[in-house]
Amino acid sequence: MSTLIACTRAELLRLRKWPAVWVTLGAWLALSLMFGYLFNYLAYTSGDTSFSNEGSTRESLLAEMMPASVPDVFVQGMPMFGGALMMVLGAIVAGNGYGWGTWKTVFTQGPSRTTVVGGSIAALTLFVMGILVVSFGFDLGCSLVIAATESQPVVWPSLGSVAASFGAGFLVLQMWTMAGYLLGTLARGPALSVGLGLVWALVVENLLRGVGNLLSPVEAITSVLPGTAAGSLVGSLIGVGGSDGTPGVLDAISGTRAGWTLLAYVILLPVVATWLVRRRDVA
Repeated sequence: MSTLIACTRAELLRLRKWPAVWVTLGAWLALSLMFGYLFNYLAYTSGDTSFSNEGSTRESLLAEMMPASVPDVFVQGMPMFGGALMMVLGAIVAGNGYGWGTWKTVFTQGPSRTTVVGGSIAALTLFVMGILVVSFGFDLGCSLVIAATESQPVVWPSLGSVAASFGAGFLVLQMWTMAGYLLGTLARGPALSVGLGLVWALVVENLLRGVGNLLSPVEAITSVLPGTAAGSLVGSLIGVGGSDGTPGVLDAISGTRAGWTLLAYVILLPVVATWLVRRRDVA
């Protein structure tokens, strides 16, 4: 256990010192600001809803930017944008370990491979939790600024809605992070794993869901895909209509089934990655 903790601390140090990690976090916060608040606020102040939230009234736009709606805004971009960014992060963390020769050195001279990989996965898990806390605080701060600017009363979100959003957000981001980590382990490099991950998340799954609407055998396959589960879990919380057409938010399967599917991926993906590391040559 002490060795695992030491490996986790070492990996956390690498993540803290790595500019790519902070760029990923900054990109996610920028996307959350733009699609969660900036575009809506511009539409609200200008009175033009043809670009963002078409058909919504100014009152509904303002309500969506208030603190009570933070749990919905917090998770609505995670199935697509947040998931893609976290997949990239997981892929470069695992892939660059091979590209830089880090894993080769550690595996041949340091603790067991299982312990090293376990520490890396634990560090990524802690980072995902940190992103959730920072993102929620950032969204809450944006909503409070808008409420103060528009002289609106502050109504805090319920603890139940906050807990549900945090749980869903963790499953979604952790699943995509572990998927990227597995791809980085398979490809033994960041470039190919990032490319494959983004093509899958942004293109392939959408194409398969489109074909699945016409062919029932394909639809059965798409119902267990990671993107479908992530989008359906978020959709069950905020509603597909409540997402205002946010990419990646779906109602393909029930929220309960989506949650269990994501949990299975969260457990299975790191197990497969660890097995690959143990079985393969380090070269």
